[in-house]
Amino acid sequence: MKKIVLSLMVACLSLTFFPLQSSAATIAEPTTVVDPKPAEAVEAKTLLLRLDEINATDMSKLKSSEKKDLRKEVRSINHRLKTISGGVYISAGAAILIILLLIILL
Repeated sequence: MKKIVLSLMVACLSLTFFPLQSSAATIAEPTTVVDPKPAEAVEAKTLLLRLDEINATDMSKLKSSEKKDLRKEVRSINHRLKTISGGVYISAGAAILIILLLIILL
């Protein structure tokens, strides 16, 4: 029984340290941070200006159909801004899993 446990531990440790040795042999090329495209930056600014214009309008003088159109426009602008900005989103479950792994490994 002791030999089985010992051999499993040795196998797990050898598999754990194997990727570290192989990644140390490779040479990593330096990467540069890519700035967002200027066209997207200009588009984002125009969308933000349009949102400011919509927020500055007096809603009490508008008809309900015009208000509905403005709400749709605001939603589409917000959706477009989210797609331009990109970003990385982590779910709550993934965050908990990452934290647990960090606690266990460190």
